[in-house]
Amino acid sequence: MAHFTAWDYVVFSAMLLVSAAIGIYHAVAGGGQKTSKEFLMGGRRMNALPVALSLTASFMSAVTVLGTPAEIYRFGAIFCIFAITYSLVVVCSSEIFLPVFYKLGITSAYEYLELRFNKYLRLCGTALFIIQTILYTGIVIYAPALALNQVTGFHLWGAVVATGLVCTFYCTLGGLKAVVWTDVLQIAVMVAGFSAVIIRSVLIQEGIGRILSDSYNGGRLNFWDFNPNPLQRHTFWTIVVGGTFTWTSIYGVSQSQVQRYIACKSRFHAKLSLYINLVGLWAILACATLCGLCLYSIYKDCDPWTAKQVSAPDQLMPYLVMDILSDFPGVPGLFVACAYSGTLSTVSSSINALAAVTVEDLIKPYFRSLSEKKLSWISMGMSLFYGGVCIAMAALASLLGALLQAALSIFGIIGGPLLGVFTLGILCSFANEIGAFVGLASGFLISLWVGIGSQIYPPLPERTKPLILSTAGCNISLGNLTSTQNPLTTIITPAAVRPALADNWYSLSYLYFSTLGTLITVTVGIIISLLTDARRG
Repeated sequence: MAHFTAWDYVVFSAMLLVSAAIGIYHAVAGGGQKTSKEFLMGGRRMNALPVALSLTASFMSAVTVLGTPAEIYRFGAIFCIFAITYSLVVVCSSEIFLPVFYKLGITSAYEYLELRFNKYLRLCGTALFIIQTILYTGIVIYAPALALNQVTGFHLWGAVVATGLVCTFYCTLGGLKAVVWTDVLQIAVMVAGFSAVIIRSVLIQEGIGRILSDSYNGGRLNFWDFNPNPLQRHTFWTIVVGGTFTWTSIYGVSQSQVQRYIACKSRFHAKLSLYINLVGLWAILACATLCGLCLYSIYKDCDPWTAKQVSAPDQLMPYLVMDILSDFPGVPGLFVACAYSGTLSTVSSSINALAAVTVEDLIKPYFRSLSEKKLSWISMGMSLFYGGVCIAMAALASLLGALLQAALSIFGIIGGPLLGVFTLGILCSFANEIGAFVGLASGFLISLWVGIGSQIYPPLPERTKPLILSTAGCNISLGNLTSTQNPLTTIITPAAVRPALADNWYSLSYLYFSTLGTLITVTVGIIISLLTDARRG
């Protein structure tokens, strides 16, 4: 395979430099960041369009750029049903959660938990969010760097440290405004990277018709699967129901997203930003789906993964890029910039959100005498600190690859119970703090149990339904590529050893983890609240 050339590094560096420049501009423009409000909330003067693009960008990490096309290549285009999910998520977020947060004028979403219940629940929410975000960010930085490095020879630690430093740099200097405007640049780079792959694939395959007919013949256009079984990994119901809960816990109540739409200058702009962002989500989903179908059409007779040309499915996309675009100097660099734009936008919003919850939930309530100037310096210091922590987590991810994959699915589990507590507070007027606390704990423990179980006993292939990949047309001796399969998921326990729970309870579709957490939290919360109220009454 071809390797990276000087031009590719130039294109990649340009993206980093422009991002850094945006940070410097916002540090200086308009008199800089005088107050912590300015730094963390952009002074609540943001417009809908940049915020919308920013919400889309940070939601689409490099995992989307590399993972979604590979997902469609292996399991087919049923993933597109997420278009319906995104619509439901945006409606729920903008009609249920946004009005409450916007009206209260809070900086940290978890302040709501104190206003509605008590300060201990607020601390629980904040702590869960911080743990979840730091772990997630480590993977988001490291996973794509590894995939790209193995295929393109792009320098691994150079990329990790460079992206981490640039990110920390513009978050620390420019605050939320810099995060939002760099996201706007990064979404443009992402679309450009996807477009390059799609256009070149269509030219090679002589038209989009051939790509679609290949995909159809290969069973990749499997949009409708109405199997109600909650154990199947992706069906219409798991994606629409499970997906809605999973993503609402991100859009509705996660600080990284809430912080941005609250920063809009009016409630109308805040709602508008969510609806515009929906169009962005659809566009990125469409690009990723097309890329997945292009992947299939080009490699339908010779799957690089089975043929040991790549060692993990998320290397398929970079492999395709090096295969079809390496004759064009700078274009593979554009694709790598596209993947890293996904990383940068996710990491920068995480750093900014972590700084916000730390200042608002852990520092302000206990040190009331701090001046605004000092608080803005502390916010900057926190951004710097969390930037360092995230790079350190990426280094840790390289040592504990498989364990962190497990951690990721386990921390996908935190979102559900948190969404449950907010839902309980907003929709059930009679819920009290005891109910909320017991609900949160039970929802979290049960989700954690399923999550850990599903890591130890991965679901069997008949649950995940991978489609057929062929190596009939390969004319290569099966190479000697060192496998980097992650050891945790490859311990397939023989059928005799799998406990009864493994094939029903632990095989629950990963999209239902959040749903389970939310429903248990709400149900337990309501029951306990009614019981304790009855006792008091």
